Amino acid sequence: MTTQDQGADSNAKNWAEKLAALIEKPWVRIAIPVFVTLMALTILHDLSAHVKWSDVQTDIAATSWKLMFFALCWTAFSFVSLSFYDVFAVQSVAGGKVPLPVAGMAGASGYAVSNCLGFSYITGTAIRYRIYASLGLDLGRVAGVIATSWVAFWMGLVLILGVLLTLHPEGISKVMPISETTETIIGLSMLAGLVVLFIWLSSGGRRLAFAGVGFDLPGGRLASLLTLAALGDLFGASMALYVLMPDDLGVGFPYFFTVYVAAIAVGILSHAPGGIGVFEATLIAGLGASGRSDVIAALLLYRVVYTFLPFGIASVSIGVASALTQRRRIGGAATWVYRVIRPIVPMVAAGVAAIAGVILLVSGALPSDSQNLGVLREFLPLSFVEASHLAGSVVGVLLILVSRGLFRKLYRAWAVAMLLMVAGFVASLAKGLDTHEAISMLGTIALLATFRGAFYRVSGASIFRLNVPWLVSVIALLAVIFWVGLFAYSHVQYQNALWWEFAWNGDASRFLRSSLVVAVILGVVAVTSLFGREIPAPARVGIPEAVEKLAMESEDTESQISLTGDKQFLISPDESAFIAYADTGNAIISKGEPVGDETAGQQLIWQLREMADREGKLCAFYSVSTKYLPTFLDLGLSILKIGEVARVPLEDFSLDGKPRKRFRQAKNRAEREGYVFEIIPKEELAPVLPELRQISDRWLEKKAGAEKGFALGGFDDDYLSYFDHAVLRDGETGKIMAFANLFQGGNKSELSLDLMRYEPDSPSFVMDALFAEMMAWGAEQGFHWFSLGAAPFSGIENRQLASIWNKIGGFVYEHGEQFYHFEGLRSFKQKFDPEWSPNYLASPGGLAAPRILYEVNILISGGLRGLTK
Repeated sequence: MTTQDQGADSNAKNWAEKLAALIEKPWVRIAIPVFVTLMALTILHDLSAHVKWSDVQTDIAATSWKLMFFALCWTAFSFVSLSFYDVFAVQSVAGGKVPLPVAGMAGASGYAVSNCLGFSYITGTAIRYRIYASLGLDLGRVAGVIATSWVAFWMGLVLILGVLLTLHPEGISKVMPISETTETIIGLSMLAGLVVLFIWLSSGGRRLAFAGVGFDLPGGRLASLLTLAALGDLFGASMALYVLMPDDLGVGFPYFFTVYVAAIAVGILSHAPGGIGVFEATLIAGLGASGRSDVIAALLLYRVVYTFLPFGIASVSIGVASALTQRRRIGGAATWVYRVIRPIVPMVAAGVAAIAGVILLVSGALPSDSQNLGVLREFLPLSFVEASHLAGSVVGVLLILVSRGLFRKLYRAWAVAMLLMVAGFVASLAKGLDTHEAISMLGTIALLATFRGAFYRVSGASIFRLNVPWLVSVIALLAVIFWVGLFAYSHVQYQNALWWEFAWNGDASRFLRSSLVVAVILGVVAVTSLFGREIPAPARVGIPEAVEKLAMESEDTESQISLTGDKQFLISPDESAFIAYADTGNAIISKGEPVGDETAGQQLIWQLREMADREGKLCAFYSVSTKYLPTFLDLGLSILKIGEVARVPLEDFSLDGKPRKRFRQAKNRAEREGYVFEIIPKEELAPVLPELRQISDRWLEKKAGAEKGFALGGFDDDYLSYFDHAVLRDGETGKIMAFANLFQGGNKSELSLDLMRYEPDSPSFVMDALFAEMMAWGAEQGFHWFSLGAAPFSGIENRQLASIWNKIGGFVYEHGEQFYHFEGLRSFKQKFDPEWSPNYLASPGGLAAPRILYEVNILISGGLRGLTK
């Protein structure tokens, strides 16, 4: 390869890295879908520029009940087909493990929620995961059910598009501006690929596995049934809209179906809930239906019939079932019903609150009923009505924002949502006697009241803080609602005077003012959500006497890191055990395993996990041994190896031999040059602490770093006062050149150290000499082991069949030297010929594991900046 080629490859790699880094930025992840949404709304606005809201209302009223009945029938047909996705997928992946009615309910309810809220991979997938996991399916089988359902959808879509492209029905060429020959080749290729897939599946025994998670693929018969279910889903959904379209639109079903599929794809890209606004813009543009009020009316009715009605039915059904099963205390056949509906409740409640907010905002964006305003005019002042209109919009946006808190099962979110809906009920009546809106608020209040038991988590974080997916969804939704207002008042000429015009017929002015307030609220929430995360500073807490006693008596010296003062504690009632942990705001993480009685320790592990669940946070146990692994597995946690701990046996300890030559020579040289090793008891430490602090400060300056925490101790007078200290003095001056605090295990089981620092200008052999002296002293005192501490990522098998996390850990260990001397640290400890024992992280599996590791880094180093230092 030439130098020029290498330079080109290097430039391409740099650009790829820059692009990847750019995509990872939160504002970019928001900007792309929001840009798609705004572009679609701009197109939709242009396409409907000559349509009046009154014309749309007239067309909606003129729609016959016969057409509505057909649309309802096709919607039912589509959702029955959707339910069969999961019925057949469960038979393939987990035959006999899940009752088929449960699978059907999971599929139908999951799609009803995801169609309404959007983000099917968060909402619909989460619903089905929680249902199947509650019935005992492991992660592999749950993933198999969901993946099989997705594959079924694509098989049905490929079959329909392949047939359309092959047979060239009338109008399809308008959508695919290519020659008939090319069209036929594409269609036949799609059908041939599908046939090959069916033949491959029919041979039996097919299995898909990735990153240690695998599941059986359906056989030929089940694959055929899944494809039929997909055909029913796609055909029913598209027909529900097609029958509502005006007869004179002049497009056949093949052309309409192709545009319909494209609209769904663009809607998914936008991340708007249900693709609202983007889906409509794509359809109107694709069908060439600009300026037609009857097409907009058909799209609005379709939203009601196919999106909101199934969600409403699912919500009410779940509410009724929840109330009945609770009354009967779930017995017999009602047991699986309760187990199915319980995981769904938070997501349904989030959708209910969001829809209630949308109703209030859309109502505020549309003209008020002049007759109702006339009634209010008789006994209410204009200022009260204006304030009520503004309050209704504020309540609406807050309900949408608080829906994520409901999704996370937060009790405060439920209480706030109930209060907001009461305020929404009052505002609905006070701003225009909108009885339909008020009744919907009452119905929402009643529904959320039945779900009260599902919201048990208590969190200190703001219930209005959103993550990136929710923020994108809310921005897109509010953009659509704002467009609705622009569309409703498109006949009103904009003037600056509209902002301060207060009149009974000033609907446009009220819309502008409420939109501004909503935008301000959304802006504040966006800024605080993206940039306002507060990482709790480690609070210096007093160490309870029980913790001091147990830590100092423990045979595991690592327990003494609990005394650093930056952790909180759970202590058993009889004070026979404790567990130390820290709270990052997103996760509760223990440092090590429980200290003390093992039975009491098991209960503390469950208690910490339950506390994290109540607060809606992740829970993990960092740097644990094999002692409590069964308990961690019972909690449903994944066990990840994060390194190894080195321990040197001190019985018959000697510095003889080639591996320890470096330390033997350092010790001998220190003795020749007059250095003196000394143990300073903790009772005599106070007068020496100022000198030790000066050494520590100069050492930190040389390292250009900062004190660590959580898993490592820093220089703190209270913390260091718990321990004897090993020091190396210059024999001539008496000056201390290096020191280390000593962890001494109970019954002389183990000797170790935490803080080890030295004068930056001291001779190079000082640290090695101190190490050698400490180990020799430990052997003389009768200690059984000397712990050298952990070597991160050491001993992780990076093989072809290893889990993905092992491969990542192995890669970091091999290639992460520029950030941390992983191999060098292990090589240093290996010179003592230690015995290595595994070190684990017990945490939720999947994508939660890297999040936990980042939270641990925050606790230890203060984030990425501290890590690089």
